[in-house]
Parts: sequence; C-alpha cells; structure tokens
Amino acid sequence: MVGLLSGRPIHPVGADGKMALSDHLRELRARIIKIALILAAGFVVALFFNDQLFDLVANPYLHAQRALGGDRTEVITEGVGGGFLLYFKLPGLASIVGTSPFWLYQIWAFILPALLPREKRWSAVFTSVAGPLFIVGVVIGYLTLPKGVQILISFNHAGVKNLVEFNAYLSFFVHTLLMFGVAFEIPVFVVMLNMVGVLPGRVLTSIRPWIIVGIFVFAAAATPSTDPFTMCMMAIPMCVLYFVAEIIVRVRDRRRRASNPYADLDPDQPSPLP
Repeated sequence: MVGLLSGRPIHPVGADGKMALSDHLRELRARIIKIALILAAGFVVALFFNDQLFDLVANPYLHAQRALGGDRTEVITEGVGGGFLLYFKLPGLASIVGTSPFWLYQIWAFILPALLPREKRWSAVFTSVAGPLFIVGVVIGYLTLPKGVQILISFNHAGVKNLVEFNAYLSFFVHTLLMFGVAFEIPVFVVMLNMVGVLPGRVLTSIRPWIIVGIFVFAAAATPSTDPFTMCMMAIPMCVLYFVAEIIVRVRDRRRRASNPYADLDPDQPSPLP
C-alpha cells in the first residue's frame, strides 16, 4: 500500500527535467488513491455530524417557511429510499467541500512540476486570491438564499400548499452556492487574461457597459431562484469586483508601458527607429 501511495519515479529524471510516461502514470495513480482516501475519511467524519449538516442546509428553507407562515409550505422526502439517499448525500457533499484543500493540493502537486518558476509563483498568488473570493461568494449566496426561497414559494395561490422534496431542494441549495462562488472569481479571470496579453486595460474600459449588462444577464441565468433580489445580490458584487479588476489591470498596464514603451504595440506594427 505504501508503494501505491508513494508514486516515486522508478526511472531517474533526466537532465531536461522530463519523466518517463510510466512514472507519470504511477504518480497519477498514487494521487488518485490519496484523493479517494481523503474523501472517504471526510465522509466517515461527516457521518457523525449528519444532524448538524441537515440543520445547516435546511435553515434557509425553514427561515422562509416561518416568514410565510407554517401552513404555506412543507418539506418532504419522496419514495421509500428518499430518506436513505439523503442520509448519505449530505456527508458526501460535506466531505467534498470540507476536504477540498487536501484533494486540491494533490491535483496541484501533480501539475506543479510541469510549471516554470514564474508560472509557479503567479499560480500560487492566484490560488491564494481565488480561494477566499470563492468562500465569500458562497457565504453571500447562503445569506441571500432564505429571501430567494421565500419569494419563490410566495407565488403559490392562496389555499395551495407548496410541498418541497428535500433532495431536489438540496440540489437547488448546492447550485445556488456554487454559482455565487464561481461568480466571485471574475477579477481573477480578468487579471489572468490581461497577464497573458489577451485583455488590455483599454479594452476593458471600452466594453464596460456591455460587461455590466452581461453580468446581470449571467446573474439572472445562473441563480436558480430567478427572483430579482437574488439576481441583484449576485450581480452588484460582481460589478464591484469587475471595477476592482479593471483598476488592477490598468495599473499593471501603466507600469508595463513605463518599463517598455512598445509593450502595447501590435507585433506586426513597425516601431519608430531612434
């Protein structure tokens, strides 16, 4: 078992830093086994906190239920095995989220040797920024979810009771938080595109109105609740983050032009001779 987890190369690494294909496959196998063990350990631990996980997921719905009145909506599980699936689905999701730093590191460690020193440095910076932004997005999504659920349930006519199948609600819950987390990665992607020379700062300024419209369209399509409150709670922070990214990009372009006056010129455009 130790040999399966080590993934050490059998053949020596060449002077050019290349590794034999068989050794790459051995390391990949070792990383996959480690990820499986990490997820399994997280699943076992999460089983002991099943009730707390249920309360965490159900709280936004229960908050909306209290705001609407207890007789307007009710949560159920569908089928004989509905409760059984839910009992194991919650720890599974908790394991994926809770152990993400560890299994993401295994993926990162497999890719890292192929990167150049400069790429390693910048990728570490982006990782340290992208992680907290994703968490902030998830937290905001969780805080806005009760209002979104309340708005959706309130569309039922008087006398019609809303029955919410909890496994379907769980998918809705995960989808909402995931979309909020991904949406908050916008400044990271914008700065990365600028670094590779695809998106200069002047282009960001010229297309800013279209970007704002696109952000609201994305928020409307990405939020499962489709209510204007949740859409605005996603779109407004995205616009703020876009402005922050634009400022970072323009400052970076200004510094690059100061060090190299021809940095923004087209490669096919002739430069003036001294």
